[in-house]
Amino acid sequence: MTDEIVAVVKDEATERMAKAVGHARSEFASIRTGRASPVLVEKLVVDYYGSEVPLQQLAGFSVPEARQLLITPYDRDALGAVEKAIQNSSLGLNPSNDGNTIRLSFPALTQERRKELVKVVRHMAEEGRVAVRGARRSARQDLEKLEKDGDITADDLSRAEKELDALTRVHEQHVDEALAAKEKELLED
Repeated sequence: MTDEIVAVVKDEATERMAKAVGHARSEFASIRTGRASPVLVEKLVVDYYGSEVPLQQLAGFSVPEARQLLITPYDRDALGAVEKAIQNSSLGLNPSNDGNTIRLSFPALTQERRKELVKVVRHMAEEGRVAVRGARRSARQDLEKLEKDGDITADDLSRAEKELDALTRVHEQHVDEALAAKEKELLED
């Protein structure tokens, strides 16, 4: 019985840690690297007939060249709203509208801007690691409460805490690996 209780707490912690790693990876994907990628714009909110709708629900994306993104709205009437959403975003891109599609050209990043983006990505990675540690702290508190209530022994608590620490290290390593990949992507020309 005690093994099952501990397993439930560890499973919940593992799930929360995995979500934290996934969130960090999705945050990394939103950082512009000078290459065209639909990930940069698909979550942009577009005012579509009075409703706030993510761009990915209104348009298809294609990448005809490494530094160019083509956005084709399913409804041509949404073209102006999509263009306005891109202009008002923090991407710093100027959309080109040809009446059917919107073309985004991504300029090459300067070395200075790349270094700034690396700092931003490192901060995001630290937030991811903090979220992983928060999941560990929460699970530890649950385990300590179980011990206090007499549901598990001190030995069970000690063993479970060691396993939690190992899980934490693994998930922090996943964040670090994603960070290293993003830094490499940002710094290469």
